Amino acid sequence: MFQHILVPTDGSVFSNKAVSTAARLAHSLRAKLLLLHVRSPIESPHHVEGGALTHLGGKVVMQEIEDEERKLLDTALEIAEADGTAAETAFVAGYSTYDAIVRVAGEQHCDLIVMASHGRHGLSGFLIGSETQKVLAHTTIPVLVVR
Repeated sequence: MFQHILVPTDGSVFSNKAVSTAARLAHSLRAKLLLLHVRSPIESPHHVEGGALTHLGGKVVMQEIEDEERKLLDTALEIAEADGTAAETAFVAGYSTYDAIVRVAGEQHCDLIVMASHGRHGLSGFLIGSETQKVLAHTTIPVLVVR
């Protein structure tokens, strides 16, 4: 059935639930599991002369961001291992989260994407949309949505 499962994570409770679901599924199918975190380069701190971040130095701030992202992926690894599955991790920076997810899934030959639904409804869901909805609209790979 499925041999290589991709699960993107942002460290939220919802995405951690998706990690757990994907790990249990991968374990039962003896499939590989890839944990992916995508960060927008726009979220990187910008230094302004005289600003508070100027005194910290760009390398220090970027190291702190990378440390936080490593903790996020380490947490996802721990969840997968607790559910009986060894996993690999990947981190990418991209302006479009859904595009990065679809691209990595294709590049890594994943045959299933497991994603969380953050449960936005009504006007906020319509205006904001969700990365899960965008992945569903832009991939031919099956997507399992975890609520």
